[in-house]
Amino acid sequence: MTSDTSVPLGEPAAEPTPITTNTFVGTASGNDDPPAPIKGLRRLMVWIIPANLGIYLIWGALPGILLPQQITQLFGEQDKVANLTIVATIGAFAAMVAQPIAGQISDRTRSRFGRRAPWILLGSLAGGLSLIGLAFANSLVGVIIAWTLVQICYNFAQGPLTAVMPDRVPLKRRGTFAALSGIGLMVGALGGQIVGSLFFNSIAVGYVFFAVFSLVVLTLFVLANPDYSSRALEREPFTLGEFLRTFWVNPIAHPDFFWAFTGRLLLYTGYFAVTGYQLFLLTDYFHVAHPEQVIPLLGLISLAGIIISTVISGPLSDRFGRRKPFVFASAAVVSVAFLLPWLWPDLTAWFIMTAISGFGFGMFQAVDTALMSEVLPSAKSFAKDLGVVNIAATLPQTLAPGVAGAIVLAFGYAGLFPIGIVLGILGALAVWPIKATR
Repeated sequence: MTSDTSVPLGEPAAEPTPITTNTFVGTASGNDDPPAPIKGLRRLMVWIIPANLGIYLIWGALPGILLPQQITQLFGEQDKVANLTIVATIGAFAAMVAQPIAGQISDRTRSRFGRRAPWILLGSLAGGLSLIGLAFANSLVGVIIAWTLVQICYNFAQGPLTAVMPDRVPLKRRGTFAALSGIGLMVGALGGQIVGSLFFNSIAVGYVFFAVFSLVVLTLFVLANPDYSSRALEREPFTLGEFLRTFWVNPIAHPDFFWAFTGRLLLYTGYFAVTGYQLFLLTDYFHVAHPEQVIPLLGLISLAGIIISTVISGPLSDRFGRRKPFVFASAAVVSVAFLLPWLWPDLTAWFIMTAISGFGFGMFQAVDTALMSEVLPSAKSFAKDLGVVNIAATLPQTLAPGVAGAIVLAFGYAGLFPIGIVLGILGALAVWPIKATR
């Protein structure tokens, strides 16, 4: 089924009609065109950049910069790796559970503002309050509780936000939309490292800044891009069995969905296990005395590579109608980059690796979101299914300090690089069996 997309891109629909189960939501899948956005596609494409930026600045600044520094200040150098591993692991599992639940709740929400807007706003507000609580935590238990709440709340905003693409973006523009979305994501993730380093010695101020910024930009996104009312949608019955199946990706019933999930999980884990452990690599592997002075430059270098490759790769994938070649190329480029600091343990090698791996990861990021949107089973559960898929993106980023910590404790810092290479290659191979996209 393909909905009417006769409204010109960037132009508002003449007479917005509430979605009903007789139209898109009732019968479509991720491989179908949705109704045109109320305020036009062009506006949505512009606003997705700051919306993603508002959330991913947090994921860029906290797990890799401010949270490790806070733990080091509170508990000292001796146990910083073990304590960070505990905090990151617990928080990551909270994120893993939160986003599919948030997605399922969002899919079932009936309001005049649609299914997504209420949770984007509530999640960002509650997440901001949790960040302020984290700023005042002064014990390991307090840090664990506050960080877990941060993970849960912001995933309640992020889950519905990711459903915007299959909800509102036509198939032929998803590569471009994914590229723009990826710019916001990666500018946030890497820019978060830069901004986070500015608050290296003022952690509480940094937490308040990120809380306010996220709430402001997400509120503006919702106001600028209103959704169709969902009040006319038929209410789906709730069963405990269906809820528990939220966390299960059936490889037999939905093999494309399963392979897409697996590929993203492996690729993200390999990349962020190395780059997400940057602070401790700089201090303990490369022996940099003042890492907060180096991190901003590294972030800019990586960001430049990511933006260049993302801007090129996303539109090209739309033009060629292919996503897989960009995933394979990404894995190859990142793997070559990770060889450098492994074979040449010098800060210069890390700088070169940062530029090359940023370019390679940008290729993947540009097409990954579009690829994921095309393997979703049903419009009735876009946010829930994307919540499951996004476990594969958010879990590696938030779990990276924990995963990397376990690797370092077992094999030393040098062990991060070959493991990152192997995971990246396996992730690229996992997308090969997908049939819904080329």
